[in-house]
Amino acid sequence: MVGVGDGCGDPTCSSPASSPEEPAQPLWRARSVQLAAAAGVLWAASMITDWTGGSTVLSWVLALGAVAAGGATFVPGTLRALRRRRLGVGTLMTVAMVGAIALGEVREAAMLAFLFSLAEALEDYAVDRTRRGLRSLLDLVPTRATVLRPGPTGVAESEVDPVDLRVGDVLVVRPGERLATDGTVTEGRSTLDTSAVTGESVPVEVQPGTEVFAASVNGGGVLQVTVTATVADNSLARVVHIVEEAQDRKGAAQRLAARIAAPLVPAVFIVAAVIAVLGSVLGDPGVWVERALVVLVAASPCAFAIAVPVTVVAAIGAATRQGVLVKGGAALESLGSVRTIALDKTGTLTRNSPAVVAVLTTDGHDDAQVLRVAAALEARSEHPLAAAVLATWSAQQGRTAAPEAIDVQALVGQGLTGLVDGRPARLGKPGFIDPGPLQEQVGVHQDAGATVVLVEHDGQLLGALGIRDELRPEAAEVITRLTSMGVRTAMLTGDNARTAAHLARAAGITEVHAELRPEDKATLIDTMRAGHRGGVAMVGDGINDAPALATADVGIAMGAMGADVAIETADVALMGENLHQLPATLAHARRARRIMLQSLALSAAILVVLIPLAALGVLSLAAVIVTHEVAEVFVIANGVRAGRTRPARRGRPAQTAPVIDEQRVGVGVGS
Repeated sequence: MVGVGDGCGDPTCSSPASSPEEPAQPLWRARSVQLAAAAGVLWAASMITDWTGGSTVLSWVLALGAVAAGGATFVPGTLRALRRRRLGVGTLMTVAMVGAIALGEVREAAMLAFLFSLAEALEDYAVDRTRRGLRSLLDLVPTRATVLRPGPTGVAESEVDPVDLRVGDVLVVRPGERLATDGTVTEGRSTLDTSAVTGESVPVEVQPGTEVFAASVNGGGVLQVTVTATVADNSLARVVHIVEEAQDRKGAAQRLAARIAAPLVPAVFIVAAVIAVLGSVLGDPGVWVERALVVLVAASPCAFAIAVPVTVVAAIGAATRQGVLVKGGAALESLGSVRTIALDKTGTLTRNSPAVVAVLTTDGHDDAQVLRVAAALEARSEHPLAAAVLATWSAQQGRTAAPEAIDVQALVGQGLTGLVDGRPARLGKPGFIDPGPLQEQVGVHQDAGATVVLVEHDGQLLGALGIRDELRPEAAEVITRLTSMGVRTAMLTGDNARTAAHLARAAGITEVHAELRPEDKATLIDTMRAGHRGGVAMVGDGINDAPALATADVGIAMGAMGADVAIETADVALMGENLHQLPATLAHARRARRIMLQSLALSAAILVVLIPLAALGVLSLAAVIVTHEVAEVFVIANGVRAGRTRPARRGRPAQTAPVIDEQRVGVGVGS
């Protein structure tokens, strides 16, 4: 974990944050809080002693004690920064405090030390608490894991520390137990509660071959899981590592604060020097030197500088707990200004689980022939539609192995060719193969959102398969919600125009761009950005849509849990498959951005008002300190509000693409 600084533009100003390995501690046990509390008690005692007519020496000693206690939180860091020729807000505070003591205003110096150290302590604690909330994800890993390992009498169960697990070990996970690390189910069927990691509220069904992740809670069945990652390198550890690195990236608002705060410090020193010199020449040196010191305090940009970092850390931590990775302040700030969202179709708006919905046949042939030839060719294919064809063949014929095909070749964007039963066979889209007498029926299915592939054997058209990837149940509701938020939506897909148009209508999307290559999507993102207010976000799978994700102002990966490439490619990763996370995350980012701007505006207003009033002598040092440091505490508290979020809701299932009335159009499975 990166050490937490003072938040005032100088990371060495105060004591570093505690190590992530240290146990969490209550507020009052933090060293910076204890020093600030000690400074407050000593300052209050000094004031009470003075008001009650007690010893002046005692009052001064108590005040100096408050200066020492409060100054211990930022003066050492300030001196280290000065040795590296770096000016920071701590420099302003140190000079003002020393100057106040030189002018005999020891109690004012004590108040400055107390309030400044208190603000620093609260900021450090707020940042540390938020980051500890992220690290607490690792506590979801159980303390013991049951594993099958060879023993004297054969393979037996034994309990081990999860850190001792090795890739290839077989875990035994009983009902109610958490998975110690990532793996693949090799035996058993059950449901897993993944809400702690992905934000999904509905348990996920698992069976042999299903990939599962650390911290998921097993449901009603006993599972055997082959370990695919160690505890130090599993999905949970990667999430924490990626977000911790991302939290230190600066967003546009952060850069704005830094640009203003960086030149402000030397500028304030110059202004204070001019006030002191000219005032001393034209009037009472004591009065004008004091005013110059008050200006130094009044011009402190601490509240301005801490406004964004506290908000960013709180907002990112809250999003992570909801199963959303936001990769730094830049991504958060950009997401908050998004007004256009482009969505990929497959796997984003749809389930990414295509199925055969119709088998069309020509005269003299039946569906078994069509499926047999199609399955023979698709058995050698890695195309997403191949699994749907093979599943239908197995279900209808009661076989698991596909018929034999040789010399199978894939023609990119067209289809497959090969030899089945020693005779040439082809499978592909209309245009690659002439639909002939099936032309009208093919059009009907395409209009209904199905992708149609034609099957030809020995030069004869056998028939066609209608394959459809159903729309996610929540897709229409999510698009409606985005529209109500003032977001323009568009579908970008490589699928044919008819299928894309049908699914877009069902989802409520009016802008559709179909038959696109990956580079076409990236070009369209640039076009959509031109002439439209706000940023453009692209939602895709994080791999195939990489050019568009990189081109967009914000790239959002959908269902990225366990996919390293998806997490690394996108600016934001939705770990679960719940599309409701999209508008919820956008609303969260917009709220965080509003909080940033509120804090920045308040901080800027304080500087604009306090500096001239301090220079004119209207405000005393004490009044400036109180106003400035109270505002600082308010800014921190306002930023912490960004850590509140609501989980993505599921709502009512939206109506999906209508099912084709097979009897009415005269075709269907088995026709």
